[in-house]
Amino acid sequence: MKEFVIACLAVSSCIAGQAHAEEGQPGGRVSLFGLADAGVSYVSNEGGNRNIKFDDGIVTPNLFGLRGTEDLGNGSYVLFQLFNQFSVGTGNIVGSGLFARTAYLGLENDGAGRLTLGNQYDFMSDMLFASGCDAARDVGGLYNFRNGPFQKLALPANPTGAFDWDRLAGSPVANSVKYVAPAFNGLRVGAMYGFGGGPGSLGVGSTESFGAQYAAGPFGAAAAYTNEKYPVSGGVPAASVRNWGVGAHYVIGSLNTSALITTVRNSASDGAVWMSEFGGTWHFDAALSLGIAYMYMKGNVSLDNNHAHQVTASLQYWLSKRTLVYASGAWQRANNGAQAQINGVLDPNGMSSNAVQSIARIGVQTAF
Repeated sequence: MKEFVIACLAVSSCIAGQAHAEEGQPGGRVSLFGLADAGVSYVSNEGGNRNIKFDDGIVTPNLFGLRGTEDLGNGSYVLFQLFNQFSVGTGNIVGSGLFARTAYLGLENDGAGRLTLGNQYDFMSDMLFASGCDAARDVGGLYNFRNGPFQKLALPANPTGAFDWDRLAGSPVANSVKYVAPAFNGLRVGAMYGFGGGPGSLGVGSTESFGAQYAAGPFGAAAAYTNEKYPVSGGVPAASVRNWGVGAHYVIGSLNTSALITTVRNSASDGAVWMSEFGGTWHFDAALSLGIAYMYMKGNVSLDNNHAHQVTASLQYWLSKRTLVYASGAWQRANNGAQAQINGVLDPNGMSSNAVQSIARIGVQTAF
C-alpha cells in the first residue's frame, strides 16, 4: 500500500507501505509505520565552499509513527496518530518533543466527517501537497520545497528565515481543533483553529486555516489559506504570517502533471513572496520514473525585489513496493547581488556566496 503524508520538514512527506500490529480488541487496530531516507549530497556553494556530505530525510523525512482506530459501529470511529521525526545519521529526534510532528485524537463518522484535536498539520500541506498539486511530492522532496534569497522574510522560529516559507512540507499547529467534511461529489472542505493559550487575549499565538479539494478521475484541484499570529513583544499579537495557495494536477496516461501557486506575507518584516511551479513525472514502467519541475519565486520591495528560478529533477527506481533508490539534482539561480539558497540547506549561513547554488544527490529510501 502506498500513501503520502506531509511532514517538513517539511514536508513534506511521502509514506509508502506500512506494518500492522493488531490491538487484540474487537473492532480496533494499532498500526506501526515509518520512513527512512539516507544518501550523499554534493552542494556546489554552501557558505562559499563546496561540500560533500551525508544527508538524510531528503526525498522523504525520516518518520516513525503510531496510529490507531476503534470501530464504534454505525459508521463511527475513534482515531489517533502520534508522529515522530528522527535523523538516520545521528539517531537523534528532530523537533522539540517525542511526537513533535503530529499528535492528535479524534472522532470520525462516514456521514458527518472527521474532528481531530491536538498537534496537526494545517491545510496548506493537507490540501495542496498531499493531493499531488506540489511537484515536490514526487520530484526532489525537501530540496524542491520553497526557499531562496529571501532571508529578510524573517519568519519566526525558522532556521533560515525563509525555509519552506509556504508550509507545504508540513508545519504542525499546536493545540488545534480541525474539522474535515465528508466528500460530496468529489469536493472536500475543512477548517482549523489553533488556540494560542494566552490569558486575556485569545488571538495571541493563534492560527486559522481553511482548505478545499476537488477530485474527479484524473483531474484534481485544491486551495488553502493559513494565518498564523505571533507575539512580537510584550505578548501583543502584533504580527502574522499569512499563506494562501491554489493548485491542480492531471494524469495523462503514464505522465503525472501538476501546477501550483503559493504566497507568504510576514507583517512584521513586511516581506512577501509569491511562487509559481510546474512539474511532471513520467512513469516508464511500474519501477522506473523520471520527474522534472520548474519554479519561479519573487519577493517584494522589502525583500529587495529578489527573485529566483529553480529546476529540480529526480530519477527513481523501485527495488520493491517499499524501497527505492534515486538520483536527484536541484539548481537555483537568483538575481545578481542576491544569495541563492535551496531548501534543505539548513545551516543559516549555508546560503551560496553568489547567485547560484546547485545540489546533486544519490540516496535510498524505504518504508516500514
